Amino acid sequence: MNHVLITGASSGIGRQLALDYAAEGWKVTACGRDPAKLEALNLANPAIDTLSFDMTDLALTRQALAWVQASLVILCAGTCEYLDSGVVDAEKVTRVLNTNVLGPVNCLDALLPGLPTGARVVLVGSTASLVPLPRAEAYGASKAALAYFARSLSLDLAPRGIQVSLVMPGFVKTPLTERNNFPMPMMISVEQASQCIRKGLARGAAEIAFPLRFVWLLKTVALLPFAWQKRLAQRLVR
Repeated sequence: MNHVLITGASSGIGRQLALDYAAEGWKVTACGRDPAKLEALNLANPAIDTLSFDMTDLALTRQALAWVQASLVILCAGTCEYLDSGVVDAEKVTRVLNTNVLGPVNCLDALLPGLPTGARVVLVGSTASLVPLPRAEAYGASKAALAYFARSLSLDLAPRGIQVSLVMPGFVKTPLTERNNFPMPMMISVEQASQCIRKGLARGAAEIAFPLRFVWLLKTVALLPFAWQKRLAQRLVR
């Protein structure tokens, strides 16, 4: 039986992926920090196994994941905190980097020694890493770091027969984006996001970015000189 381990499964994209893979007959290990939300997920589908731990704690992560030998690992947990008016709040930045970068790194530290040949590691980044956006210094930097890490890791794991995929969603309707107080163009549902990810992984895609129109818009902006990108960003602020 195929076995998938998913972090960030308490809510949002991670939760939907857990439900969808379980419905397809996969063995699912759903990980998160909130035991109550994981219990609710297990009630929604009793076939889903759950693990509650804080992935920003390396020792706890090693202890929780030492036994896992999944054929597919989806590191989906993430958070977002914005900086306002250019005020750099080091505590905010640290929290975002710990969750979005060091958390997945801790999971890989624990999981990689036991992953079999042919396994796939999936790091969930964001299209926010493609262009600089207002207030998104911490979030965008964390996702840009994760994207570089994924692409570099794919080179080093290839000789072991382990593939790496980078997922870059646009705006997805989740509890995280519900906190945003600005327009979020081309937003999609968690069901649509899960479908895009599962289809991309099924065909072995190294990069899965969606929705396509939004991705191509950002990639086009990223080709412009930075001065032009800055003007566009300032218009967004206004």
